[in-house]
Amino acid sequence: MAANYWESTQRKHWQFTKDDLSAIRERLDDEDPTLVHMFPLPPLRHLNIYFNQQINRLGKRLGVRQQAMATAQVYLKRFYTLTPIRQTNPYLLITTALYLACKMEECPQHIRLLTQEARSLWPSDLHGHDASRVGECEFSLISEMHSQLIVHQPYRTLLALQDEFALTHDETSLAWTVINDHYMTDLPLLHPPHVIALTAVLLALVLRPSGNAPGAGAAGAGGVAMAATALAQAQARAAAMASGGGAGFGSQGSQQQQQAGFSQGSSQGEAPAAEPKKVTDPRLAKVQRFAAWLADSNIDVEAMVDCTQELISFYECHEQYNDKHTREQISRFIKARNLDK
Repeated sequence: MAANYWESTQRKHWQFTKDDLSAIRERLDDEDPTLVHMFPLPPLRHLNIYFNQQINRLGKRLGVRQQAMATAQVYLKRFYTLTPIRQTNPYLLITTALYLACKMEECPQHIRLLTQEARSLWPSDLHGHDASRVGECEFSLISEMHSQLIVHQPYRTLLALQDEFALTHDETSLAWTVINDHYMTDLPLLHPPHVIALTAVLLALVLRPSGNAPGAGAAGAGGVAMAATALAQAQARAAAMASGGGAGFGSQGSQQQQQAGFSQGSSQGEAPAAEPKKVTDPRLAKVQRFAAWLADSNIDVEAMVDCTQELISFYECHEQYNDKHTREQISRFIKARNLDK
């Protein structure tokens, strides 16, 4: 893998703005409005959830590493910025994307075994496809992506920074889960992987302990408020330092201001204390340290704010996801257009 993300094809060719992505998708729909009208699809977020689940199902059957499954999801997103979904068989593309991703992540799978497992998973939608069709689709996938196949993932950043922020095993695992979840959003096409990783760390630090998974809405209001406070203080401190006001943001002064700010954010309706108290909550201390680290870095905090909002919005959307309806809508256009043969 190319070591420098900033010089990578991912940054140069596969990072978009939200407006860019919206325009691209609108243009794809405009290519054949009759087809769009005949075969309505669920919301894009629901499609992303479904595709993520299918890639994971196939990958787990074959013992594929998580990073390869993540790369396959990125390939799928890239391909669907260039080709309308209704003109493809998503199950064939999922199979091919995973096959190609395993090659690129150096954990190759035999094409016949992969095809056999895929056909057993989706017998009614892939019954006419064999290994040769996967090989043809692989060529199309590589061609559409202009052979730009290297994908930089947030996992490496997370592992590199877990000691820096003294993350516990549970916090690292939760951050890893958040990174897994972000592949069900547009974030891999919008922001650099290190921004995603740092957002995952922040959410792992502020999410309140719960028996629910993040996808089930574990982000309580208190945790979200704490995340917003941390990002706002990091922005304020960075702005003050950039404008020459760094003298007032020395280490002791900044810690006192952060403590005061977090105390206000975590004790709604209470009058602020005359003097900031020493932080005794370990989680709160970690969040403060994280905010101070962000302020001293060159990280795009506004991008982290956007990532946080997108992930929280996604978790809320996940609660309305209907797997059966999504599956039926996809199968409908596959069979009607004979894409299963």
